[in-house]
Amino acid sequence: MRLDKRCMFPSHMTDPLAPEHPRRNAAVMFIFVTVTIDMLAFGIIIPVLPHLIVELIGGSIAKAAVWSSGFGTLFMLMQFVCSPIQGALSDRFGRRTVILISSFGLGVDFIVMALAPALWLLFVGRAVSGMCAASFTTSNAYIADITPREKRAAAFGLLGAAFGIGFIVGPALGGFLGHLWIRLPFWVAAGLSLLNFCYGFFVLPESLPKERRSARFDWRHANPLGSLLLLKRYPQVFALAAVFFLLALAQFSLNATYVLYTDYRYGWGPQIVGYTLGFVGLCSGLVQAVLVRRWVPWLGERRMILTGLALLIVGYAVFGFAPEAWIFLAGIPFLCLGGLAGPPAQSLITHQVDPHEQGRLQGALTSLQSLAGIFGPALFANIFALFISKHAPLSGHLPGAAFVLAAALAFVALLLTARATRGMPARTPVPEPKAS
Repeated sequence: MRLDKRCMFPSHMTDPLAPEHPRRNAAVMFIFVTVTIDMLAFGIIIPVLPHLIVELIGGSIAKAAVWSSGFGTLFMLMQFVCSPIQGALSDRFGRRTVILISSFGLGVDFIVMALAPALWLLFVGRAVSGMCAASFTTSNAYIADITPREKRAAAFGLLGAAFGIGFIVGPALGGFLGHLWIRLPFWVAAGLSLLNFCYGFFVLPESLPKERRSARFDWRHANPLGSLLLLKRYPQVFALAAVFFLLALAQFSLNATYVLYTDYRYGWGPQIVGYTLGFVGLCSGLVQAVLVRRWVPWLGERRMILTGLALLIVGYAVFGFAPEAWIFLAGIPFLCLGGLAGPPAQSLITHQVDPHEQGRLQGALTSLQSLAGIFGPALFANIFALFISKHAPLSGHLPGAAFVLAAALAFVALLLTARATRGMPARTPVPEPKAS
């Protein structure tokens, strides 16, 4: 039986999440602002965290490098563990509560990190950040709750744009603030998170009414491995989730090797790298915020996923084989257009899962991406190091081997998508308007 959304509210009230209600727009904007601020807050501390580690351990850059990698792994590990927990909690107790607690916890945690007098406390703070950052899971579930099926791809694209904005502005702002005082970025990040909590406390309505929530909280579904059983129950979801994992893994070729690769092959310094990464972020944001929304009705979700994956393969291949810097730069638009694949794939996945399991679904997807973040950087960094050494396999000197592997992963994702979505309609049906 299909639930009538009007039954969620008493007869004398209007549904604050109805498409025509202004509070629904405010709720969507809050989720956009939440993800933007969270990514901005994390981006702000990127340029200064390694320097703060150096300060706390007494000035050894070598030791700081080891600790920095440990901080990164810890953050992704906590996301991997906590994403399905937050998703299951939001299915049981509602999205609003989980999002607000995460925003508040993140703000308090940044204050603790700003005051941390010792490395161990900073390490604990980074673990808590990873736990609270799992709110991305609940934000995605919230969007799935309040957005019609035919508009979900565009909505997820908007969240993708929020990620891009945060990563464009955050590191630049953090570098400027850190130049003034190394702990100032942590205070600013804390202020942003706490302001976001206050804004949401007064603006954000609940998206999941009590009658659509899970009957109980089950720890079997809240652990990372147990959450994957949900994906296995839906064959198409399981295949598309594998695509998500492969794409997330491929993306870490950029995180792990971009700076060193462009320096080794083209002689780029920090300034040029900063400019080009800013260009990547800008292009990605435009693709997610503008092109996804406009192209989904034209191409349909399935064709847009396949088109995005094909363009992504071209982008990674250009990066891997480009003998000149200008050819490498020409690959950036292809790589960014590859972002067309993500939002419609996520939209298709949500169509297959019941409303009361959307939180667990998003938790499982976030855990997969976090799992890629645990192993991806080491995998691609070691491949880069191997193929520029005298021990390169097959006597081949291929500095871009990490990007070639990323292209191969994207190709496997393309094959999986084509197989999993075979027989699906070209477009998500748009429901007929109800007679008044």
